[in-house]
Amino acid sequence: MRTLIASASIGMGAMLHAGTWHVSATGSDAASGLSIATAWATPQHGADMALAGDTVLVHPGNYQGFAAMDHSGTSTAPIVFLGVGPGVNITSPCSYNGLDGINVEGVEWVVVQGFTVNGMPRTGIRTALSDHVSIRYNHCADNYKWGILTGFAEHVLIEHNVCMGSVDEHGIYVSNSADDPIIRFNRCADNNANGIHMNGDESMGGDGTISNAQVYGNIIHGNGVGGGSGINCDGVLNAMLYNNLLYDNHASGLSLYQIDGGAPSTGNKVYNNTIINAGDARWCVNIAEGCTGNRVLNNILINQHAWRGSIVIAASALTGFVSDHNLVTARLSPDGDATILDLAGWQALGYDANSAVVGPQTALFVDPGTDFHPLSAAAQQVDAGTDAVSDVLTDDLDGSPRPQGGTFDIGCYEGLFATALQDRGTEVGGMLRAEGRVLVLDAPEAGRISVLDLSGRSVLTAVVSGGVQRMPVPLSGPGLVCLYTGSGERLAARRLLFLE
Repeated sequence: MRTLIASASIGMGAMLHAGTWHVSATGSDAASGLSIATAWATPQHGADMALAGDTVLVHPGNYQGFAAMDHSGTSTAPIVFLGVGPGVNITSPCSYNGLDGINVEGVEWVVVQGFTVNGMPRTGIRTALSDHVSIRYNHCADNYKWGILTGFAEHVLIEHNVCMGSVDEHGIYVSNSADDPIIRFNRCADNNANGIHMNGDESMGGDGTISNAQVYGNIIHGNGVGGGSGINCDGVLNAMLYNNLLYDNHASGLSLYQIDGGAPSTGNKVYNNTIINAGDARWCVNIAEGCTGNRVLNNILINQHAWRGSIVIAASALTGFVSDHNLVTARLSPDGDATILDLAGWQALGYDANSAVVGPQTALFVDPGTDFHPLSAAAQQVDAGTDAVSDVLTDDLDGSPRPQGGTFDIGCYEGLFATALQDRGTEVGGMLRAEGRVLVLDAPEAGRISVLDLSGRSVLTAVVSGGVQRMPVPLSGPGLVCLYTGSGERLAARRLLFLE
């Protein structure tokens, strides 16, 4: 069908499958789409035309949203919608429902990457009734309900997105029965309710549970003025929740419970998170009725509320509960906050034998409220964790290998106490180091390199051509260097410690 449609516009000479299509704000949907000069005008036309293995390159400009609902990719030949560079803006919702900026529904193996989708009536980017959809490197701000929404979306991958300022609800919402979601390296900030919400929604059909989720490397802050949690889990089973940084959230930190889910949230691993609740927040870790078999290890749990504390768990959830090697605010409850114990009283119940009361933030972090890396090798969290998390963790939020010292550090960051980037070794295939304010890369061609400041803003991006390259870095302080493959997968990350 696509060949017949294309031949009417571009003639017999272009009937062969091209693989790469272009969309430009100055284009025409009657053109061939084979180059920038002959680009189509709308992403929707690209979605109507693209088949397995095609890439639709959307160039900078303002566009109406689009719905990808007719064609699927495959595991080896996905359909890719790629915003080329900054400024690829979806400024009005797709015509399919008039609510969402980008809608991917009823299809498989589709990638949505590099779009700015702000101010939509409902959702920035939505995928539903789908399988193996990847949503990455998008910016979704000030949408009414959600930044990113999924429903019955199996094996969804949500990574490297910014989801902030949702007016009514959440930054990222993974809903309905669907297993194996991966939610990683996102920034979810200043959303009215949850930063990240997972809900099995039994009333919508299916088993009402979300199994085997991986939620890691996310930075989640300023959420929850309207309630919720930084990370909210309703009917979530056997998830791995690790290396997340949650700070200045105004409701709960991380919650495991059952309301709409088809079962209590059980068997989850909560490892090496840093959770610092605002003064008007609830508990750092909240485990509700029937949510048994959860493990809480190597977490920094600081609560600035006057009387709420670090861990609250319902009495019916204590079966199989393991908690240890945490730094805690010394207020803990074994019965849903009816009783509040200090650490010694909590330890008398058999929990957190190797945990400690957390010290002042100024003795823990480089810059409390801004930079949560360990202050020094003498900081309380350094080498104070357990290697019982090693079946899940091999690195920290920055991508630095764990452990660096005698054992794991507590919290989302591993301490690196050197004056330059450390060699990533064979994982990069070369060396990444700093010479003054020049970044030196000696690695095979990988795709691109990105340097971020500590707020997550990009200060330098460059194509990696292979061999030794030296790149001046416009940073006045610490930052993060990431190396990516051509397909966008992160090969390595290193913190820039001192560029002097």
